[in-house]
Amino acid sequence: MIDVIGAVVLGTVSALVVFVYLHFSAWTARQRAIAGGAFGAWFALVVACGATGLLSAVRGIGPAGLGIAVIVPFAVLSYLGTRPGALRDAFGAIPLPVLIGVHAMRLLGVLFVLLFWEGRLPAPFAPAAGWGDVAIGALALPVAYMAATRAPAWRVATLIWSALGLFDLADAIFLGAASSSGIPFGFANGSASSDLMTTLPWILIPCFNVPLLAHLHILVFQRLLRSQRASGHGQHIPRHSV
Repeated sequence: MIDVIGAVVLGTVSALVVFVYLHFSAWTARQRAIAGGAFGAWFALVVACGATGLLSAVRGIGPAGLGIAVIVPFAVLSYLGTRPGALRDAFGAIPLPVLIGVHAMRLLGVLFVLLFWEGRLPAPFAPAAGWGDVAIGALALPVAYMAATRAPAWRVATLIWSALGLFDLADAIFLGAASSSGIPFGFANGSASSDLMTTLPWILIPCFNVPLLAHLHILVFQRLLRSQRASGHGQHIPRHSV
């Protein structure tokens, strides 16, 4: 039953994150169509990997392949989104409260905990990833509200929240890799390993949603830096010679 729920929820979450990129970025209709096609092709590739077991530690490439599937999309998005150009400008149009608030979906990290309780995922991977996501998701809307209203210390709160959110994703990936079958001195045990995350629908988490959510954190950091620079510029009062 939890697999069916996971399929529906993760499919919905994936569509929502893509919607944020397509709807709020400053793209033309043509650019939006191209980006939508790229996201769709990526999503289909991830589904194919899950269906065929390509990234499985037992029948496929294993943790190394899964790591590549997580890191490469994140690296590409981060590179294209930070170098000067149209793509950076397009991403820069996404409102900061939206970049933060979309992470409320990470409340669904409770699914990790449920899978742990069923004995299908090991500790410390599942509890750490699950409760970490729940904490970040629970704080997303309050922090987004602070950013939207420019509440006192909103920049500090946003910076701390985003740093913890990115750390949570990195920690989950590390613990997940260390919990794969066949890893010496890893956290996998005879009854549970992180190999479940290479199967449908759970593969959507590390190979699709994690790179996107991690990139949203990078965009948050960029926006904070831009806001800080704008604030400093606005507070600068030129001195004139007497």
